[in-house]
Amino acid sequence: MVLLQGDGDWVAADRDQKRDQKHQDQDPDPDPVVAASAPWPCRCFTWEEIAQRSGRGPPPQDRWLVIDRKVYDISHFYRRHPGGARLLGSHAGQDVTDAFVAFHVDKLLVNKYLKSLLIGELAPDQPSIEPTKNKMLVKDFRELRASVEKMGLLKPNKLFFFLHLAHILLLDTAAWLVLFYFGTSLMPFIVSLVMMTISQVQASWLQHDLGHLSVFRKTKWNHLLHKFVMCHLIGASAKWWTLLHSRHHAKPNCFQKDPDIDMHPFLFTLGKKFSVELGIKKKKYMPYNHQHKYFFITLPPLLFPTYFQCHTFYIAYTKRYWVDLAWMLTFYIRFFFTYGSLLEIKSLLAYYFIFRMLESSWFVWVSQMNHIPMDIYYDKNLDWVSTQLQATCNVEQSLFNDWFTGHLNFQIEHHLFPTMPRHNYWKVAPLVKSLCAKHGIEYQCKPLLTAFADIVHSLKNSGELWLDAYLHK
Repeated sequence: MVLLQGDGDWVAADRDQKRDQKHQDQDPDPDPVVAASAPWPCRCFTWEEIAQRSGRGPPPQDRWLVIDRKVYDISHFYRRHPGGARLLGSHAGQDVTDAFVAFHVDKLLVNKYLKSLLIGELAPDQPSIEPTKNKMLVKDFRELRASVEKMGLLKPNKLFFFLHLAHILLLDTAAWLVLFYFGTSLMPFIVSLVMMTISQVQASWLQHDLGHLSVFRKTKWNHLLHKFVMCHLIGASAKWWTLLHSRHHAKPNCFQKDPDIDMHPFLFTLGKKFSVELGIKKKKYMPYNHQHKYFFITLPPLLFPTYFQCHTFYIAYTKRYWVDLAWMLTFYIRFFFTYGSLLEIKSLLAYYFIFRMLESSWFVWVSQMNHIPMDIYYDKNLDWVSTQLQATCNVEQSLFNDWFTGHLNFQIEHHLFPTMPRHNYWKVAPLVKSLCAKHGIEYQCKPLLTAFADIVHSLKNSGELWLDAYLHK
């Protein structure tokens, strides 16, 4: 049950489950899969049996998963999962114990709900860890997780986040005041644009914290402020972000499971193995051997003002996120009313699209420096630590790097402990390094500019591998 959602979503899901159970009680011929969730004498399963219930193959396409040796049937529930059907479905047939612990804040509430999905447990002769996972690494990471909780590293410092929000609001206000007091000539226009861009990007980092439930101990406060920051200050849907970002964290760099790499193969070819496979199949959607060049004029400047701008409204409308849409409209009303009183329509539209392009460029370079140069392939169902470390790397710490990247320079720690407040990443980093060293796992940490350059080098290398396979294999 991997998600980044609050108590209210699970209460709603619980209400839906009770309603469905009432209908099943009235049905003279209940669904056998649902009937299996009724009170049962303990049923035992093997890992092989569970792996076969991954939702693939001919109907009925059962979906099971394991948490702490308990087996749950999510065949019907996964479509109502608060974190999204595709997120939960991507874990079908697997053990999700560590992902479950990493993402769920109120485990008592969720565990209570899990009872209706329980169908059995692993057979006594079955190991607690899947054969594809590193048993000792799993054990050591769980001990590390317990130590992190005892050290209080999952507790937020509210003053840190208050000051962060304050500087966002000050920059947002200053951007308008510059135009109001100094006019709309070129220099005030540029200064205002810079302030607005900084405010928007820093708001993006704060909404990221709120979406991960790491600002307040109570999830409802995280959700409320998330809507204010994401919807009102930025103009995008908070639920849309959660829907996509949860899947990214659960299976980073896993093709068809991580939406952040959906640009393969239609815009870019990513990863060494995929690039060779694409070339062998003689597929060419773009001139990939030049992708390291057209990257500069496509993804960084255009992601926000084109794709994200349309996609956030599309998802919010089709999924009926009416509250998010209402909050989003307040951003556009506020922006066009305040800036429209100072700028002519052409200057106003130019101002909007320029700061969106600058914001997009900043965001893309920071968000992709940790992932694109790393391993990209299909889901191998590895343990939690290996899954995250193969797909993430760090950037060196400094006050500027921390601020500029929203602490995403600690991408490894963030992926291992997604609900940890970002101001504690540096405290847990030495412990994670020791864990990696003990198990021979590479812990990559680079200078900021090197990390940016590696994006381009990785795209160039992938494009060359594709071209060689396309022409000669």
